[in-house]
Amino acid sequence: MGSVDNLTQKLASQFPQNTLEPEEFRRQGHLMIDFLADYYRKVENYPVRSQVSPGYLREILPESAPYNPESLETILQDVQTKIIPGITHWQSPNFFAYFPSSGSTAGFLGEMLSTGFNVVGFNWMVSPAATELENVVTDWFGKMLQLPKSFLFSGGGGGVLQGTTCEAVLCTVVAARDKNLRKHGMDNIGKLVVYCSDQTHSALHKAAKIAGIDPKNFRTIETTKSSNFKLCPKRLESAILHDLQNGLIPMYLCATVGTTSSTTVDPLPALTEVAKKYELWVHVDAAYAGSACICPEFRQYLDGVENADSFSLNAHKWFLTTLDCCCLWVKNPSDLIKSLSTYPEFLKNNASETNKVVDYKDWQIMLSRRFRALKLWFVLRSYGVGQLREFIRGHVGMAKYFEGLVAMDNRFEVVAPRLFSMVCFRIKPSAMIGKNDEKEVNEINRKLLESVNDSGRIYVSHTVLGGVYVIRFAIGGTLTDINHVSAAWKVVQDHAGVLLEEDTFMSKKLVEILS
Repeated sequence: MGSVDNLTQKLASQFPQNTLEPEEFRRQGHLMIDFLADYYRKVENYPVRSQVSPGYLREILPESAPYNPESLETILQDVQTKIIPGITHWQSPNFFAYFPSSGSTAGFLGEMLSTGFNVVGFNWMVSPAATELENVVTDWFGKMLQLPKSFLFSGGGGGVLQGTTCEAVLCTVVAARDKNLRKHGMDNIGKLVVYCSDQTHSALHKAAKIAGIDPKNFRTIETTKSSNFKLCPKRLESAILHDLQNGLIPMYLCATVGTTSSTTVDPLPALTEVAKKYELWVHVDAAYAGSACICPEFRQYLDGVENADSFSLNAHKWFLTTLDCCCLWVKNPSDLIKSLSTYPEFLKNNASETNKVVDYKDWQIMLSRRFRALKLWFVLRSYGVGQLREFIRGHVGMAKYFEGLVAMDNRFEVVAPRLFSMVCFRIKPSAMIGKNDEKEVNEINRKLLESVNDSGRIYVSHTVLGGVYVIRFAIGGTLTDINHVSAAWKVVQDHAGVLLEEDTFMSKKLVEILS
């Protein structure tokens, strides 16, 4: 035995150092928490949008990785001096550019626990708790949204936590594709047609390309300002009938609750009636605004979802759950499983073969998956339905306040109705001397956007609605309060004043020259 022990000790000395020693992990973990707490405390002092130039980081980092270990303290110092300047601060209370990526203590700690356990939960057997907690929290969330029972595990449907909407949409497009090909024959893939509006997120276009849908069969239906950029059911039906007359197969419709450009809501009841008539798969994308529908006053926007086949929202946007966490519910999980299931010998196990468990690998594109349910569970339990509703209502109230500020300044106008926590506005034509051409008005607003963002004080984004260049002001940051909104409007006003003064001066000069 002694010789074996001696050999073991000799071999042990040749193996690498333990990189997960509990006490050292504890020490470094405290350092990291302190670093992040300090970051959040002073995040609003940084320029919101990064001010660096392309390629900045390669110029200041070594050309190759270090041969010898470096301390966490040294690495964090480089994070402070080299990485943070290249970050656009999504958690800044002055970030209004895109739909939020809201964080919270509960979401962060749930993510930390998930990363700490580091399970790879592709099926029930490899971590039963990971699968079953996901079953539970998606049912909890579905009930909060008052989704039909048919979308819940308790009603024969079910929910799955994907990474992003792009993944969720791709899964449903593939499921709809295969369902149609089983009915019409595999050689008819070139006849399948996907429908959406010109306001639908580009994730659908990407999903259709990946799924092999002929680009000529991707129907983008034009919306109009008069309908607040909603997808028109009559136009949809007209497009479907035209395709049927040409021997094509209508397959899939994506309707949106809270479009990216203006947060408009497509008329789900009428659209789903049309889709049902022609046997289309209907997916409802509520990535941003779906979270608001836990509030009774916003639940109306989900009316009609009972006739859809799938529904998704991003809990990492406006639900305090941190990236990434997209919730996808389907009425018939078997449609996903038929398309996405693989069952090689090395994954076979008794539990899966009983058909009494969920193997989430068959509900998604990837095999491996993270324990995302933990952070959503933490959020739901730490804040409860009541506090989550107040969190959302607070942002909606701030957006209403900002909308009022815009309306009080006769140089500006609100371009699209505000439904949730985003305001679309612009400098209006009447504020500019001799600017009747829409291109010139758009250019002034483009300059305003760039001027505001270059200042580093706030960050906003733009879109184009019906040919009109619009500034999007999206409220949803966890740290944002009414004072930040007021200060942001002052920044917009100040920069607009300078631009309009310059524009007036140049217009007068031009008149003098021409006269």
